[in-house]
Amino acid sequence: MTESSDSKQLLHLVFGGELSSLEDVQFRDLNSLDIVGIFPDYASALAAWKSKAQQTVDNAHMRYFIVHMHRLLTPGGTTIES
Repeated sequence: MTESSDSKQLLHLVFGGELSSLEDVQFRDLNSLDIVGIFPDYASALAAWKSKAQQTVDNAHMRYFIVHMHRLLTPGGTTIES
């Protein structure tokens, strides 16, 4: 199934995990990373990130990140959003 849309698809990955320390982005256990999903735009990725971050607010070592996959797929290309 293909998605027909006038806007360009800008894929974003949301994932997280427990950090070894608060000073560095080093995950305690790579096998237990939480891959939330891949989203078609920044707004939906941000909503997913906020939801997961709020669920884990009591654990200071738990962090979630948004990866701009569209930047990795088109290196050196310009984008319209951050």
